[in-house]
Amino acid sequence: MPGVKTNERPGTRAVLRHYRMSATKARQVLDLVRGQEVDRAHEVLRATPREGARVVAKVLESAVSNARNNEGLDPDELYVSACYADEGVTVKRFRPRARGRATRVRKRTCHITVIVSVLPEDRLARRRSRQAASSTALRSRRVAASRREEAAEAAAHEADEEAYEDLEAEEFEQTDLAEGGLETEDETAEAELAEDEEAEAEAGPEAESDAELEAESGAELEAAPAAEDAVAADTEETEEEEEAEEPAAAAPAKGRRRVGRSRKAAKAEAPPAQDDEAGDDTEDAGDGAEESD
Repeated sequence: MPGVKTNERPGTRAVLRHYRMSATKARQVLDLVRGQEVDRAHEVLRATPREGARVVAKVLESAVSNARNNEGLDPDELYVSACYADEGVTVKRFRPRARGRATRVRKRTCHITVIVSVLPEDRLARRRSRQAASSTALRSRRVAASRREEAAEAAAHEADEEAYEDLEAEEFEQTDLAEGGLETEDETAEAELAEDEEAEAEAGPEAESDAELEAESGAELEAAPAAEDAVAADTEETEEEEEAEEPAAAAPAKGRRRVGRSRKAAKAEAPPAQDDEAGDDTEDAGDGAEESD
């Protein structure tokens, strides 16, 4: 008994006619998705690095759209029931070759057909159970993740509360210590005052005399700087007077030096004139001696 004819297969189909590709290349891609579910077929075609995979993916998407829009079927329950490629028109061309000859070039085309149908009952039941299990697992994962997040938030909140309580306790302890320290300081100051009063009461007049001596010594110490200042002022006045007298004493000495220098210069210039006079005197003396002779 002959099988079902190609054009009589049940399901929703999409056909691409006269595509410029050989039927052999298209069949290699169609063999990968035949009998696969629609979502699985799309995954296989996206991972196939061939030109025919891109074309077959478009034809498959067209068939799924026809089933959804024309027949109201659920795309999640469809599978590729049949797919094939028929040879189309072959375009003949010629290429010039050596020695004046020509070679025939055959540019082949094909018709690609993809048919999608509803999954059988057994496969559909398995798919639904698989989806329910996956949805249940997904829901359980979401619930577990949300519970983990809630637990983490609760732990963080508890940690923040504990840290806040510890901080408050530390601040309370610090304030208690500060107040206690102030109280102890006040108590120690009062005890020291009481001891001083008791010591003064026991000492009596001796303490008063000591206080007077301390007062006198304090007055002497205060007067000592004033006396030192007065002595320093006297010494400064005497030094100023001496400095004022020094220029006055030095002025006559300078004048005397100048007079001595002028006299020496005059004596140095005078000797030639004295020699002439001495010559004249000697001549006069000679004349007198002659006259006496």
